Amino acid sequence: MMSHAGHAQSENVPSFATTGHFTVCTDPTLPPMTFVNGQDTRDLAGFDIDLARELGRMWHADPTILTMDFEGMLPGLSSHRCDMVISGIMKQAGREKNYDAAAYLDSSIVVIARSGTPRITSLDDLSGLNVAVQSGTSYATLVEKTNQHLIQSGRAPIGLQQYPAEDQVVQQVLLGRAHALITQDVEVYYRQKQLGGKVTIILKPDNPDFREFGAYISKDPHNKEILTQTVSSLKQQGILENLSRKWNISNAQEQAFTEKAAPSAFSLEVFFSALTSMAFVKGAALTLIVAVLSHLTAIVISIPVALKLNGPRSPLQMLLSAYVAVFRGAPTLLQLLFIWNALPQFFPIFRESWFTPFLATWLSLSINESAYQVEINRAALRAVDQGQLVAADALGMKRSQIYRHVIFPQALRIALPPTINEFISLLKTTSLASVISLQELLAVTQIQVARTFEFTEYYSAALVYYLAMVFFFLFLQKRIERRFSWADRNKATGHGQ
Repeated sequence: MMSHAGHAQSENVPSFATTGHFTVCTDPTLPPMTFVNGQDTRDLAGFDIDLARELGRMWHADPTILTMDFEGMLPGLSSHRCDMVISGIMKQAGREKNYDAAAYLDSSIVVIARSGTPRITSLDDLSGLNVAVQSGTSYATLVEKTNQHLIQSGRAPIGLQQYPAEDQVVQQVLLGRAHALITQDVEVYYRQKQLGGKVTIILKPDNPDFREFGAYISKDPHNKEILTQTVSSLKQQGILENLSRKWNISNAQEQAFTEKAAPSAFSLEVFFSALTSMAFVKGAALTLIVAVLSHLTAIVISIPVALKLNGPRSPLQMLLSAYVAVFRGAPTLLQLLFIWNALPQFFPIFRESWFTPFLATWLSLSINESAYQVEINRAALRAVDQGQLVAADALGMKRSQIYRHVIFPQALRIALPPTINEFISLLKTTSLASVISLQELLAVTQIQVARTFEFTEYYSAALVYYLAMVFFFLFLQKRIERRFSWADRNKATGHGQ
């Protein structure tokens, strides 16, 4: 029987934390809210990480931080993969139709452009110009509303460019592809050493939908009340104010843009540091492991399917044909997101902690790749002269012996080149897994770029790793093709003389 003290304590703890732990989802590319503090991708830091730990302290529960792409966080809350989302997301009425939220930090949006750009008085002044925003954020909706007003006034709309990560958004302005970007003031102030002198604030619009960051949870009035009370208690204790000072989140930091720009020359030191870092080595190893496992699984799936599709027509054959058509037709990224975000809503077992980004990637790429491998195997099996099947049958060989000793060896030689080509393509496709937070090579690169804004050095290091892996398998492909190539007809004729 629960004691009065235990009962009182549970009343002050949200239902998702009564087990002594809870899961917080966040995007690790949003400094100073959440970011990787160094080369180790597991070393997370930032205001939101500290807030999650403070909430855990108040609730006597341990927070588990789950990193993922910005666009996947609220869907992760819907699928119950996340108990909370704390990642520099604005508290807005539109989002609160589907989720509950508690405000924890004041903030406002800013419009940033390259140094020397004149200030503007409203978003309407961006008419006819390109503006970059992070995809999945509400900035795109803000621009679209502004465009409706501009079009009604007979003016040119704002050109909207959306990119998956904040560092990519900033890069478009630095390169001149976009006239300006929209972001939060806290990130701009934090990045003073990286952006000082390169960009300037040209507008700080006062919009009621962009005034507070919110911690989001699933709809539950009781949990919302507890979360709101806990955040209020942290404010009263001065803990949130201390965190603001710790992470330089203050309007006093606006002088950041008076500093000189950092040198933009390619840094060999940073490049070689990235190239030899354990983070990149582990990311490349994970990329290779996922590709190999997924392709081997796809081959195992594809062989019996190819044999069945080459056989007589049947209802099962029609079903398998539909399977191949669907998974060849649907974009790989869509399949990956469906398995990670939508599958748990249909089957609760996939919400459990065992269903990791690695398993989701393996499952998604294996199914997707098997559809392509089926067609390779079907073509290779059909290319084998059917007369050899008849001859082997006439010799009294069993069906299993015919395929093992006659059909498969010849089909292998035909299927091998396109199979290796398909594997090389799959090796590069693994980069899509970065959107569900699998720490493969591209995800590691993006995290480090978001931390440092040293785009060229880290992208170059990632390119070296990808090229090294691809060139190795191209070399292996040529060796294998020579090993299994058919005997030259002229040489065979010469030996027979």
